[in-house]
Amino acid sequence: MPTTTTLTYLSCAPRTDVDTFLVLGPYSSLLPFDDLAQHLPVGLDKATWAEMLQRAGRGGDTGASTSTYLGRTRLVLAVLPEAGSRHLSPARAWATTGLVKPANSRSSSSVLILGPPASAQGQVVAAARAFPLYSRKDEARTGRRRVSLACLDTTDGSFHDLTRLSALAEAVREAARLVDRPTSELNVSAFVKEATDWVASVGDARLTVEVHQGQVALEAQGLGGIWGVGKAATDPPALVCLSWTPEGADQRIALVGKGVVYDTGGLSLKGKDHMPGMKGDMGGAAATFAAMQALVAQGYDKAVLHCVLCLAENAVGPESVRPDDILKMHSGKTVEVNNTDAEGRLCLADGVSWAAGRGADIVIDAATLTGAALVTSGRVVAAIYTPDEDLERALVQAGHTSGDNVFPLLYAPQLHAQQFKSQVADLRNSAKDRANAQSSTAAWFIEQHLPADSQARWAHVDIAGPGWDSHNRGTGFGAALLTQLCWDLG
Repeated sequence: MPTTTTLTYLSCAPRTDVDTFLVLGPYSSLLPFDDLAQHLPVGLDKATWAEMLQRAGRGGDTGASTSTYLGRTRLVLAVLPEAGSRHLSPARAWATTGLVKPANSRSSSSVLILGPPASAQGQVVAAARAFPLYSRKDEARTGRRRVSLACLDTTDGSFHDLTRLSALAEAVREAARLVDRPTSELNVSAFVKEATDWVASVGDARLTVEVHQGQVALEAQGLGGIWGVGKAATDPPALVCLSWTPEGADQRIALVGKGVVYDTGGLSLKGKDHMPGMKGDMGGAAATFAAMQALVAQGYDKAVLHCVLCLAENAVGPESVRPDDILKMHSGKTVEVNNTDAEGRLCLADGVSWAAGRGADIVIDAATLTGAALVTSGRVVAAIYTPDEDLERALVQAGHTSGDNVFPLLYAPQLHAQQFKSQVADLRNSAKDRANAQSSTAAWFIEQHLPADSQARWAHVDIAGPGWDSHNRGTGFGAALLTQLCWDLG
């Protein structure tokens, strides 16, 4: 597929002889012109810089920018918001992507980010999101763009070494690329090929892949949930497990991703207003896959990693699972289907059960699971659910570091269990009262499929809000969060 923007990560000052030069930072970092002048385009004087700062102001809640021309170079000054909420990353990543986008409008650009070391990861990843990889536009008409990105440490005037961060930022762009691809290009088999091709390209014996696709293979593994969701599609569903086994690691971490490559809602049809955009219902699988790529590229050695991709297309056809059908899950539990549009939890339930059954000590699943999470935590922050307070705290901290902010929602099994009672099966798949903590109950349903004797620590990340931006483009949200979490937990 065409790549519209090539992004280069520098550990030195960026070029200034470009079509667009964009400087991003908090107001306080942008004030000392004399300290910055050596890194800014030739011809810029202190008076012009002061005037631009006055026009942009202090950034307000969402940031602000202004621009001028120095010869052929368009200089953009972008001011980050002032102090953020305690629930948001100090990197102010939620504002960065939009502020950096002007650098994606010309053939050659440089982006200079100003900030302390604690903000570097969130800023670099958020900036990289402004340059999506996927496009099917006419390249001859739109042209190719070259962008360099550098990050200046405002505490000592040095440039951050972006070697490690570049692997993470590119993985996030890759996750967004997967979300952006329509299902005509990225069906289940194409996603499987993405995974197997990556393993082959790495060429390291520590990295292996296991694929179970189609009825025979899935039923042999007991994966009745994944098979039930995807069996109506022309391309059969699959479970893919990527494993990274560094020498000496004894802890096992499993990242489980919902990979519904298209969600019609099944027989509980979404309808014309809610179905467009459902190519991105595999955002959880994209995030976990991208996190795995980043961790391997960074030489992660703290734990054995498993990335479990639960891949299916929730299509409508003669083989569609029906409301009232009963599925036998990997956990051994039976589930009465009362809503075929609550399909993601069926896939994840199989995935977490399979991962925990393989000996994972920590199981984290990620999914674009519920509209209720979007309503609750919004389009910037993901919702998290876990009975483990320490794991909850670790996820919140990883969100602050990475810029992928998360917020813990109510998790009270005593209140959730009654929502799933069935007269004929162990569980139903959708809550009886969808106005009663619907997103929390969906998470509870997933946890119920962990093996009864499992000691695995578990958490669920619902990225239904931040998995897409306001233009329905993939963000790759979750990849940076999960990468940081693995480093913190290992």
